Amino acid sequence: METSVAIRGRGITKCFGDVVALDRIDLNVPHGQIHGLVGPNGAGKTTLLGLLLGLAVADEGRLEILGTPVGRALAAPDGVAGFVDGPGLYPTLTARQNLAALAALRRRDARAAGAGDVADVLDQVGLTEVADDKVRGFSLGMRQRLGLAAALLSKPRLLVLDEPSNGLDPAGKKHVRGVLGRLAADGTTVILSSHRMDDLEALCSEVTILATGRVVFSGPLSKLSAENSELDYRLRTSDPQAARTVALETSGISVIEGSDAVNRHDTEVLVVRAQVPALDELVARLVRADVAVRELAPVISPLEAAFLALTEHEQTAQEETAHEETAREDEADR
Repeated sequence: METSVAIRGRGITKCFGDVVALDRIDLNVPHGQIHGLVGPNGAGKTTLLGLLLGLAVADEGRLEILGTPVGRALAAPDGVAGFVDGPGLYPTLTARQNLAALAALRRRDARAAGAGDVADVLDQVGLTEVADDKVRGFSLGMRQRLGLAAALLSKPRLLVLDEPSNGLDPAGKKHVRGVLGRLAADGTTVILSSHRMDDLEALCSEVTILATGRVVFSGPLSKLSAENSELDYRLRTSDPQAARTVALETSGISVIEGSDAVNRHDTEVLVVRAQVPALDELVARLVRADVAVRELAPVISPLEAAFLALTEHEQTAQEETAHEETAREDEADR
């Protein structure tokens, strides 16, 4: 039975021996959304992607994908496609032969692809001109695009992708973003795991941030930015000295001296630290002082800043808890 969400997870837990990879996480992803999955190495992202693709099963909790509860069998849920840790490809075959071989393996599937579908997905990802070249000569970015083509063969309703822009040049990245945007517009749900914050901010309406196997944030990017306390901004103006004076006189604004975000030879740029309301006031004051604002941009993106703050906080909390438990054990031993 179809529901309003493509993915619904409650209390999902997965352990590997003594290692808790996922610790009672909840996850809701609506249909037709591009949802970002972010976290430092070891946070549990790959494990979660594996659960969604049927490569592993949870030890505890409930997981529904496309309205169907996920059972205990290791199998990709119906309507789901994608890849983790890079696509699996045959290097001695051409791009077209790789996709044809994959289609042949799916012949018992009612949606099995034919030659026309192979040509179509190659065109979608921009690989038509190299369709008959062997994959062993492909760059990393081309392999990623071929992996995306392979996932699209089954016309999935849920697409799970791990670092799909890895190795892509700017043109390839733009192309892939366009493909994913069109898929979402047509109703396909996309789970996108990436370390590239620019990709996530360009594509995702919501993100889930994992740290040490736990969800530390899940929701709209706008809410994440609003919850972040302060950001550093590069400020370039027509009169740097006057801008510095105005900034120092504006409540809630700090001028960051010696910032790595400023080239020491670029005397036109200031770095200021502020919350958004104080930044708005600074811009208004600069305008009243006849100082033109030529650039005002975060030194690092709001998503990256929040990611660092949330994951570092979680890591610190885990370390403090471990230290307290060790201290209690030592005290008991005495």
